[in-house]
Amino acid sequence: MKILLLGEYSNVHNTLAEGLRQLGHDVTVASNGDFWKDYPRDQDLARREGKIGGLALMAKIATLLPRWRGYDVVQLINPMFLELKAERIFPIYRYLRRSNRHIVLCAMGMDHFWVKECVERKPLRYSDFNIGDTLRTDECAMRDRLDWFDTPKAKLNIEIANDCDAIVTGLYEYDVCYRPHFPQKTTFIPLPIRPMSPMSPMRPMSPMRPTGPIILFIGISRGRSAYKGTDLMLRAAQAVKEKYPERLELVVAEGLPFNEYQQKMDNSDVIMDQLYGYTPAMNALLAMSKGIVVIGGGEPENYDIIGEQELRPVINVEPNYESVCEQLEQLVLHPERLPLLKQQSIEYARKHHDYLKVAKQYESLYTTLNSEL
Repeated sequence: MKILLLGEYSNVHNTLAEGLRQLGHDVTVASNGDFWKDYPRDQDLARREGKIGGLALMAKIATLLPRWRGYDVVQLINPMFLELKAERIFPIYRYLRRSNRHIVLCAMGMDHFWVKECVERKPLRYSDFNIGDTLRTDECAMRDRLDWFDTPKAKLNIEIANDCDAIVTGLYEYDVCYRPHFPQKTTFIPLPIRPMSPMSPMRPMSPMRPTGPIILFIGISRGRSAYKGTDLMLRAAQAVKEKYPERLELVVAEGLPFNEYQQKMDNSDVIMDQLYGYTPAMNALLAMSKGIVVIGGGEPENYDIIGEQELRPVINVEPNYESVCEQLEQLVLHPERLPLLKQQSIEYARKHHDYLKVAKQYESLYTTLNSEL
C-alpha cells in the first residue's frame, strides 16, 4: 500500500513508518518533527516564526499538494496536522479527501473530543482537565479549553471525525472519549516503540540491582510543566532526594531535541512521567523498552484495554504530591524491587508495543478499509 502519514506526535508516525516499510509498504512521513523534538521525517513541514513563516509554509504545502495524491491511506496525527490556522487546514483536508482513497484520524493528543469529554462527561477519574468532578484551572488547561470549544479548531475536528474512514486511539484515555461518539469507526491500537539507541534493543534482559544510588530522570516539556504535573513530580522528587541524598540521584532535562533527551534518559533506573495519565505514553514506553522503571500512569484500565493479566511494570501514582512522594520513597527504601520491575517493563513494551507488531495492526486496519471499496 501507498501510505502518507501527516503530522507528528512524540515519534508515533516516524516509528510506525519504519514498521510499515519493513512490511513492504511505501510510506511517506510529512511533519514538523514535533517542534523542538525534531523527529525524523521525509518531508519537512517545520514553520519559521511569524507571518512570513506561515506564508513560507503555505507555499511549501502548495508545492507538495500534487504529491499528496493517489495514496491508499492518508493518516492524520491530529486535526491540526499542520502548523497553520484551522481555517487554512479545512481546504487542505478536503483536497486530501478528494485525492486519496481513505483518511484515518489519530486520537493521540489534544483535540476537541478529548477536551469536551473531560470537561463535560468526565469519563476519567482524573485527566488533564479534571480531578474528580472538579475542573482544573491552571493556565494550560484553561487555554486548551478555550482553544477547542466553539472555535475553528473544534469545527475542523468535528468535520474530520465525522468524515474520515477510521479513527485510531492510541491510549485508553482517548478511546473512552471518542468511542461513545464514533463506535463503528473507532479502533484502539497501542503506540509503536522502537528504541533508537543501538545499545538499547528491545530484548529480554536481567537488569541487576544498582550498587549505587537510584538514578531518577524527569523530562520537562516547555511551558506545560504544571499542566502535565511535572512540576509536582519534580517537587516530590526533590523532597525525597533531600531526605535520602545518598540513595537517590536526580537528573532533569528540559526542552531537548529527541536524541539528546534520550541520551540523558538512557543511564537512568527510573523516570517520572504523565502524572494525570492512566497510561504510559511514548516517552514512558520508550523508557520501559530500555528497562527503565516508570512512575506515572498505570491504572487498571490501561492493562484491561490491552488484555494484560500478569505484568504490572508501572508504579502507578494518584495525581497528588503525597502519592508521588510515597511511591518514590518506597522504591528508594526497597531497591530490591527494581530488577523485577525493569524486566517486566521490557517484557511489557515488547509484548504490546513492538513497532512491527503495532504496524501489523495498522496494516490490518488499512487492508480492511481498502477491501470495503
